[in-house]
Amino acid sequence: MGDGFFELPTTPKGKQKPKKAELSCASCGLDGDVLSPRMEPFGDFKKGILNIGEAPGKVEDEKGKPWQGRAGRALQAAYEELSVDLFSDCLNINAVSCRPTDTQGNNRPPSSREIACCRQRIFKVIDEIKPRVIILLGGIAVEAFLNHRWRKDLGGITRWRGWTIPDQDYNAWVCPVFHPSYVERSEDMPQVRIVWMQDLEKVFGMVGEFFPNHRASVEDRVKIIEDLTTLDEYHRDTWVAIDYETTGIKPHADGHRIICAAVATELQSYAFMMPETKKGRQPFLDLLAAEHVGKVAHNMKFEQAWSEIRLKQPVNSWVWDTILSAHVLDNRAGITKLKFQVYVNFGVVDYSSGVSSYLETGDNDGNGKNKILDLIATPGGRNELLTYCGQDALFTAWLAKRHMEKILIDYSGA
Repeated sequence: MGDGFFELPTTPKGKQKPKKAELSCASCGLDGDVLSPRMEPFGDFKKGILNIGEAPGKVEDEKGKPWQGRAGRALQAAYEELSVDLFSDCLNINAVSCRPTDTQGNNRPPSSREIACCRQRIFKVIDEIKPRVIILLGGIAVEAFLNHRWRKDLGGITRWRGWTIPDQDYNAWVCPVFHPSYVERSEDMPQVRIVWMQDLEKVFGMVGEFFPNHRASVEDRVKIIEDLTTLDEYHRDTWVAIDYETTGIKPHADGHRIICAAVATELQSYAFMMPETKKGRQPFLDLLAAEHVGKVAHNMKFEQAWSEIRLKQPVNSWVWDTILSAHVLDNRAGITKLKFQVYVNFGVVDYSSGVSSYLETGDNDGNGKNKILDLIATPGGRNELLTYCGQDALFTAWLAKRHMEKILIDYSGA
């Protein structure tokens, strides 16, 4: 990369611009006591692969290039086994571009603040080179790439490794894997290395893979309706996904009600405010009762309980629960929530931030009320809630189809 590659600060797409005084090289200070400050990207990038590591170590700082020490040699050897050259086929950067050291001058992991200060440099590179594949090597790289968009409950590398994510913000396959240092020092090193190599093999297979535009598909397929007789067309489908937005988690306490609902197939999602009269709700109640139409939900016990108690209509013919199928396919902790599954499968992140604070109850027993009524009282709040509900139902339908296909192939041999 030539001089001036990092001259202008940039902001990740669609995100709030950080305050320069707070998140900058000057406020970070790591560049003041290293041999290679603000280390430049290194590599020829022939295959369109961007590697994001953790931070330069002692050897990297001395040589002025990433991946020059023991971890770099391990990574280079692993890539060579899979016919990828670390330096000619890839471009290499780090979450933090200057070497972090402790008071004794030894290497240390970068702090969250140091990662935040250097984040804009990473996205400057991504915007400039437009990689096909972004490999996040270790938890620090995951934090650098995703923490400002994920906002909470990010988790560690064991939660993220192994996914090949079609990130819709950056139009690249995002692939978290173990850092080579973790593999080298693991007590179960042979087993961990097998997993690592399997992950890397899958990652490199994404270089020529078609990249899907899921975001445009969502925008085209979520529709807000007033006339619930539109739902009659779903009686021709094999199954539909349903989703509710309610005044709380549990339906039993006085005053709780379903505010809106959505029904979706893979091709279409209809979202609507729940009518106050039974007559107005009848087309939806008929669909819930229809035994010939299978029902899908993400944690179906939620929709079942609210349907029975608040609509007085149990849901007939449940056929799939995507939270259960997510667990069947991968039993790691922290991976079954819908928002996580939507991102790792479809690359759409943070579509709920406008409504999520209104849906929190703040209690521990699930009987408290949230602030959903405050949301629909705000300008545009009603449509924002309905759009969110429609997206949840559509993503649940997409996820169910994907999980059904994987489970049939992987477990039944069909």
